[in-house]
Amino acid sequence: MEKVAKKTVQRVKHIPQRTCVGCRTVLSKRQLTRIVRSPDGVQVDQTGKLTGRGAYLHDRRSCWERGLKGALAHALKTELTAEDRERLQAFMETLPEESGELSVDEPLSK
Repeated sequence: MEKVAKKTVQRVKHIPQRTCVGCRTVLSKRQLTRIVRSPDGVQVDQTGKLTGRGAYLHDRRSCWERGLKGALAHALKTELTAEDRERLQAFMETLPEESGELSVDEPLSK
């Protein structure tokens, strides 16, 4: 019998993918901001490690505005209270203004 040399296979590192609830674009988890529903209410999860049901949004105001209209509440399976909305809108105000809306044909990286 002849020996067959084993090929070493380079493993591709798995990159978790998430969908922005505002624009429905699938990106890597690190490119999106996580919002979590916890017993304390709905809040922005900067670490990505808080316990609770999570949803993801771009750091673009258009996605946040769309998310706050109802998509975020639907994804988190909860109703946003006035306090939750205030907290999320305060975070949204810290986001940079956009230079313009992205069209469907336009690449996300500018």
